[in-house]
Amino acid sequence: MLLTEMNKEELSAFRSECEKEYEGYKAKGMKLDMSRGKPSTEQLDLAMPMFDVFTNAASMLTSDGIDCRNYGCLTGIHDAKVLFGDLLGVKEEELIIGGNSSLAMMFDTVSRAMTHGLYGSEKPWGKYDKVKFLCPVPGYDRHFAICESFGIEMINIPMHSDGPDMDMIEKLVSEDETVKGIWCVPLYSNPDGIAYSDETVKRFANLSPKASDFRIFWDNAYCVHHLTDTPDKILNIFDECKKTGKEDMVLIFASTSKISFSGAGVAIMAGSVNNMKQITKLMGIQCISYDKINQLRHVKYFKSVDGIMEHMAKHRAIIAPKFNLVLDMLDSEVGELGILEWNKPNGGYFISVNTLEGCAKRVVQLCAEAGVVLTSAGATFPYGKDPHDRNIRIAPTYPPLAELEAAMKIFCVSVKLASAENLSK
Repeated sequence: MLLTEMNKEELSAFRSECEKEYEGYKAKGMKLDMSRGKPSTEQLDLAMPMFDVFTNAASMLTSDGIDCRNYGCLTGIHDAKVLFGDLLGVKEEELIIGGNSSLAMMFDTVSRAMTHGLYGSEKPWGKYDKVKFLCPVPGYDRHFAICESFGIEMINIPMHSDGPDMDMIEKLVSEDETVKGIWCVPLYSNPDGIAYSDETVKRFANLSPKASDFRIFWDNAYCVHHLTDTPDKILNIFDECKKTGKEDMVLIFASTSKISFSGAGVAIMAGSVNNMKQITKLMGIQCISYDKINQLRHVKYFKSVDGIMEHMAKHRAIIAPKFNLVLDMLDSEVGELGILEWNKPNGGYFISVNTLEGCAKRVVQLCAEAGVVLTSAGATFPYGKDPHDRNIRIAPTYPPLAELEAAMKIFCVSVKLASAENLSK
């Protein structure tokens, strides 16, 4: 029966039952964490053989004879560019291999834009009275934090089942030269798990921004993080931009943070030759080279894109049951009550749920008091402000199955209790 259709007496009885169940869980004093999309220890263990790829000094030479222990190769070693260029569908000259964090590369790119400008800039972004970014919502809190740290104004763009609202995007970028960029997670978006449709990607490639230095920040973080035998696929944005003659408009980011090691992976940035040359010039002042030993370690271990895909199949075997557990429990515990909506992603790291309006913060609070830590309600919106207080991001990957099940029992009863409280007002 739908909770919204219960009469006053039925709702009161339902609420009392939920309170009793909730207090029972609370009394157990559990401490469970589903706050971030972290790989589990079992996933991290998969890549441990990577540390055995070097046997002597000679094994630390690249295929073209570069000694990875020494200085040089600012934009990455040739072998890594071949591997990750194949993965992203870009050429070697269109690629920069960085350190362990694609987020750091995104931050540095925005920072350089503020102080020095980007290729095609009339002046650095910091010289404008105001700079604006478009932010598909719900979205990735760390993207929003970058903008907030530089005082960049963020504009919410609603997400649809095929990607962000392109009508709104096209209008805003064509009319306002202070709109300098947009954050995109095109495949298995964070947190909704949406894959951008072919039409959406093509419309991005056909944007006509008023700002000459407008950039699409294409964060392809989950490009190989599939959960099913029928994974979602997206068009190559860079190829589409080349067709329209607008390849300077997009910057692509990815990393192996959730492929190999979260704290010791390899980050990648791709873009037009014009963009890469301008960025490399400034990078050369910032550093001499990134960790080439780590780059070569990844190449020797994975060998090819096929090797990466075989490795990711092992990840899938570990995390797919966790996603299935969460989805099954949501369906069985709250599915018939009409108080929660959720996505069923084909990949990525999150399950996005929407409560009744005005309930998300209360659900997170109840979970915390019962020992389950979730990402803060509102975190998936700029400035931490969900206008309808509905969205919550569930991260199932890190806890063992038994702990995940316990956490989801607390989550589900918290949703029921918060909903009953809200409807009783």
